[in-house]
Amino acid sequence: MNNHFFRILTAPAVALASVPVLTQRAYADGFGMSNYGSGWGHMAFGSVMMVAFWGLVIFLIVLVVRWIGGGSSEGTPAASKNPALDILKERFARGEIEKDEFENRKKLLDN
Repeated sequence: MNNHFFRILTAPAVALASVPVLTQRAYADGFGMSNYGSGWGHMAFGSVMMVAFWGLVIFLIVLVVRWIGGGSSEGTPAASKNPALDILKERFARGEIEKDEFENRKKLLDN
């Protein structure tokens, strides 16, 4: 596997694992009673975390499907309508034919 693949997976996991520690509140008294009745902040945070969780799950599924399928971010090249022209372009790129011969054969293939 690619080292980049593990970096993509571990960064969100570490960020999500640290959320409970960062959101702890100090107790109002020594008996474990906390002051949670002070607004809608926890409901909003829960909604954001739910969206972040499902976004991460969808992202990981797409990443795994691309990795298994061998796809890349550039995408796959479109299927050419004229494979003979593709071969001619490859031969010209490799230097097997000259520019004038390439243009003449291209005109013949376009007709």
